[in-house]
Amino acid sequence: MVDLIMNDVLGTPAILVGIFALVGLIAQRKNIADVVSGTLKTIMGFVILDAGANVIVLALGQFSSMFNEAFNVDGVIPNNEAIVAVAQQSFGTETAMIMLFGMIVNILLARFTPYKYIFLTGHHTMFMACMIGVILTTGGITGVTMVVVGSIILGALMVLSPAMLQPFTRKITGSDDFAIGHFGSIGYFVSALVGKAVGKNSKSTEELKVPKSLGFLRDTSVSVSLTMVILFFVVAAFAGPAFIESELSGGQNFLVFAFLQGLTFAAGVYIILAGVRMLLGEIVPAFKGVADRIVPNAKPALDCPAIFPFAGNAVIIGFLFSFIAGLISMFLLPLFGLKVIVPGLVPHFFTGAAAGVFGNATGGRRGAVIGSMANGFLISFLPALLLPVLGTLGFEGTTFGDADFGVVGIVLGNLINLIQSNLLFIVIALALIAGLFALGWKKVQKVEEETKAA
Repeated sequence: MVDLIMNDVLGTPAILVGIFALVGLIAQRKNIADVVSGTLKTIMGFVILDAGANVIVLALGQFSSMFNEAFNVDGVIPNNEAIVAVAQQSFGTETAMIMLFGMIVNILLARFTPYKYIFLTGHHTMFMACMIGVILTTGGITGVTMVVVGSIILGALMVLSPAMLQPFTRKITGSDDFAIGHFGSIGYFVSALVGKAVGKNSKSTEELKVPKSLGFLRDTSVSVSLTMVILFFVVAAFAGPAFIESELSGGQNFLVFAFLQGLTFAAGVYIILAGVRMLLGEIVPAFKGVADRIVPNAKPALDCPAIFPFAGNAVIIGFLFSFIAGLISMFLLPLFGLKVIVPGLVPHFFTGAAAGVFGNATGGRRGAVIGSMANGFLISFLPALLLPVLGTLGFEGTTFGDADFGVVGIVLGNLINLIQSNLLFIVIALALIAGLFALGWKKVQKVEEETKAA
């Protein structure tokens, strides 16, 4: 029963978001038809989003195989799903308990502090719970103590992460209806700051002037298709027809295969955008019930693709330049004595795209390019630095991919290794969290007051 609730219900983002929509609609005393319709459409929006993500992941998987064959790359490939699947065999109970109580801590913090965010990206909640459980257990903190400390750390991250990004998210969306709840937020935050520093007078990526003869490129689906087809053609040429036709395409001509995979990727992006539109159309009004009755003024913190429709050009620019930074990092990492991190297409697409949107919001085109590259370097160097603190999991050929996992894991892992006393570690860890809350408290209150006044 516990496995059913933790893995199949709370661990499924679509159902988790649907539950919150259901509670919100009931709290608003909507009629039965509206409750059923709103709940199902919310879940459907997330299912559509997830379906689009799966299409992209499959296309990127083919691209990754071609890329590895073309350039004979050997190293660690960051993949959250893969490392969590391995960890669950030994740390499944710890993950489940930290996730459950971490969500409760999130709701309590949203209720009683100015950090009014409910983190609804369920799979990232599970990934972070898993990593925290692994590090605490490897460091000798187990049982009830591990669950309590881990839950407090997770719950705090679930409100601090969206709060940190909200001024920039508000600028992107032009409203305060939702936040971004995704543990790549440090990369997005850095991208926004970089954009602010380098993007003075730089025009938005969405103002790119396209000649009339190329007017069809204004259509996001067409521009994404052409970009990805070209990329697939280039890598296919290096990988060679023999490998592609014997190993990947089932005998289909390698250029035709590359062409179709590029279009498949673009179709995945189109599906994601459709899912986001449906999800936001239902979850934002439904969440008003939660905000009014349970956590006044709460905002839903949603997965990073929620901002993709607001800057379609920045999404592609962010992905490409984050990936370029990942390629450069492959040559830099050995110079620092670190394990080679092979650029994972999935983290570079989702976090790179989001970083591009945040960089564009503060620094236009220069911000999108340089900000997303900063994210690319972060999600290359941080996983390499994280490997030593994961214990036996560090030898599995994969690791956590997004920026927040790297920062949180490195801080916790090194802290627990430096401080031999578990009690002292717990005190210092909780003091750090309290310090972060205090640091942002007045700023969050000020922003909320300004928003209400506006």
